[in-house]
Amino acid sequence: MKHVLDRPVWSALETRHRYFAQGGRLARRYSPSIALFAATAADDAESLRALGELVGPGESMIMAQADAIALPAGLSATSSASAMQMVGEQPLQAVRDERVQRLTQHDIPEMLALASLTKPGPFTSGALSLGDFWGVKVEGRLVAMAGERMKQPGYTELSGVCSHPEFRGAGLGRLMSLFVANQIFARGEVPYLHAYATNAAAIRLYESIGFRLRSAINVAVVQRAG
Repeated sequence: MKHVLDRPVWSALETRHRYFAQGGRLARRYSPSIALFAATAADDAESLRALGELVGPGESMIMAQADAIALPAGLSATSSASAMQMVGEQPLQAVRDERVQRLTQHDIPEMLALASLTKPGPFTSGALSLGDFWGVKVEGRLVAMAGERMKQPGYTELSGVCSHPEFRGAGLGRLMSLFVANQIFARGEVPYLHAYATNAAAIRLYESIGFRLRSAINVAVVQRAG
């Protein structure tokens, strides 16, 4: 039996994030202004054709699933990678830090700048539409953040964890990961996250605070030529 997180994009877009979905019963994608992810319900020919109809000339989207990624004619992967999907286990260390504050639409320019500098993963100006984000500011400048992205019944993804290079080694990544994970736990949900398999330091960090490996995930950036 498939787990709800085996195809996290699809399970989010057919449940808690269905209001952000473009497409239908076989293939869906987030509105590109919000997120670049897309998925199919299955890998049969009809679902793959439906996926192809969601991608215009020159457009890109990102697929992420436990199964090998299958594509219809006309679409190709411009890059691919392996990721580790990790799930939080209680209890996590409780953290309190008066510097942590909820971020708002007014913070979007700084959030985009920090994400562009640190590259925590796909990040758009619509990130706050998907879930809450929190950050740490030093002298009014945003230097660390983390928040929520995909949501499925009983689960919320921890995402966008990053800290400014000038503040690395200060424990801000750990702080933000624990803070957001505990916010998710407090709602009665389970936090999960994705880290590239090559990012050993991030994986060690997440393991040290109570996350365990659930599944390997295949990731591909997909594009239609033209």
